[in-house]
Amino acid sequence: MSDASTLLTRFNNIQTLPHVAIRLSKMIADDTSSIDDFEDVIRGDPTLEIRLLRVVNSTYYGFRKKISSISQALDFIGIESLRNMVMVEALKSIFTLNQKKTLFSPEKLWLHSATVGLCSQMICERIFGKSGENAFLCGILHDVGIIVEHQAEPDLFQKVCQGLHDEPAPVIDHENRIIGTNHSKIGTKLAEEWNTPAEVQKGIFNHHRILADISPASISGIIQIAEYFAGRLERPALSGMRPTLAPTLTDHIKDNIQEYRTLSKDLPGELTKAKEIYDLET
Repeated sequence: MSDASTLLTRFNNIQTLPHVAIRLSKMIADDTSSIDDFEDVIRGDPTLEIRLLRVVNSTYYGFRKKISSISQALDFIGIESLRNMVMVEALKSIFTLNQKKTLFSPEKLWLHSATVGLCSQMICERIFGKSGENAFLCGILHDVGIIVEHQAEPDLFQKVCQGLHDEPAPVIDHENRIIGTNHSKIGTKLAEEWNTPAEVQKGIFNHHRILADISPASISGIIQIAEYFAGRLERPALSGMRPTLAPTLTDHIKDNIQEYRTLSKDLPGELTKAKEIYDLET
């Protein structure tokens, strides 16, 4: 039996987030960082610099005039979008490390995470009319604890997958019984280590919890709703895993059913468009 901290220590000995991603996350958390500070970090990573300029000049944004400087690019896409771009690139390598043909598919987990990330951003912006960058980040990260379990405790994790396959109980029940912790707790600790916003950490921690007072407009609520729609697209995180949806969120969807029908219809197209800005394999 292991706790979340023990698993994270093992995981960090196997894989670490690239230095530039960690540094950018810390700088975003520090309100004193300037555009010049961000520009210096980006110039230290030529691959990131090229990708940033390629993305900002893509058809996704459709600017008439070519953007040729990093400062201009950051003005247009924003620091949070840059953070998410770097985080997605870093996570893709983590999600594809040491793959074997088992009951668990890292590729399917990545598809699930990408779907939840984009759907969360759409819900945040379309339904609640607020910035969706943190919702996207939370959606991309919400199941990263599964990757930690897969890499730090592979044998026990396979037992979790087998148990989920044999018995339709909540995945965290299987994890707590077999591993001694669960991917929500592990992911929250990892998100804390990576200096993500507090609301992102809270969303990761709560995404399988049935809370009586959960607000649909909170990131915790938005992630659960997005997981529900990912399930409808047949993109579960693990085979046999069912999304958790608190009663207040079910009522919210019913009360706004036309908006959610439109969102659900548009989601596949948004996933296709995301390939250009985030290079997501969707």
